[in-house]
Amino acid sequence: MKVMTTEEIVNLLDANEDLHVIDVREDDEVAEGMIPGAVHIPLGQVEARAGELDPTKPYILVCRAGRRSEAACNILEEKGFDVTNLEGGMMAYDGELEFK
Repeated sequence: MKVMTTEEIVNLLDANEDLHVIDVREDDEVAEGMIPGAVHIPLGQVEARAGELDPTKPYILVCRAGRRSEAACNILEEKGFDVTNLEGGMMAYDGELEFK
């Protein structure tokens, strides 16, 4: 499984890269802020909602600390998706936040 540091994702966001981020945290956690442009799909819904994702795009998965996003990466990797786990999750992320 590929991994990315929070420093790497902040640099990509600062460079206006077209990223496809999936936040697998629960609703109450997401209310505290998300990575700008991220799509919210709670871990328990990842498998059922995989059909909503474009299999030709790479995805970066994030959660609070990195464990749930790792589980989500495993689910999507088995379905043939190109996924990267954000190491340390939102606890390590110190970039801009978006509130929904």
